[in-house]
Amino acid sequence: MSGRARILGEGFYARQPDVVAVDLLGKVVRRRLGREALECRLVEVEAYFGACDPASRASRGPNGRIARRLRGPVGRLLVYPVHNKWMVNVVAHEEGMSGAVLFRSCYPVRGLDVMRVNRGVNTSDWRLVSMGPGRLSQALGIGREHDGLEAYKDGSPITIVDDGYRPESVRRTGRIGVREDLELPLRFIDASYTGIP
Repeated sequence: MSGRARILGEGFYARQPDVVAVDLLGKVVRRRLGREALECRLVEVEAYFGACDPASRASRGPNGRIARRLRGPVGRLLVYPVHNKWMVNVVAHEEGMSGAVLFRSCYPVRGLDVMRVNRGVNTSDWRLVSMGPGRLSQALGIGREHDGLEAYKDGSPITIVDDGYRPESVRRTGRIGVREDLELPLRFIDASYTGIP
């Protein structure tokens, strides 16, 4: 990774979730795991809003843990289970609002061998390693213990880094696996990465 790489600051996340989601495409999730340094480029993300968003956990009521976290401090990881797999999000919203961005897929940049061990697979196909939110969290060794972690702090075991890469083209679709969606397409994919449906 380039020596120009820098950790995204807290203020990066203090914007609408869909704006942050687009800008997160191409950024690198950097994971320190013991002596290993894993890096995985975000190539698919989804934006979620607050109570107005029927697919958001915040729409289930204001007092649930996830709803409270969605309107809490930005730049912190929000990690919760769905179907026995960990979903990794970063809280992102304007002041007084709610929201987060779900990390759906990332392309291994560094530490692929460790990611394959974490996933229990022996393949050169990155899609079987870190495509899909459950695979992504498993590949990077992210779980409940990382919920609330400040992803903008130097020295954190998980940070999000800008190394200068920018997608040439972004594809937008409806979000995956939601029963009721907003009309605005809130799933964003770096079109350079083929094989993402």
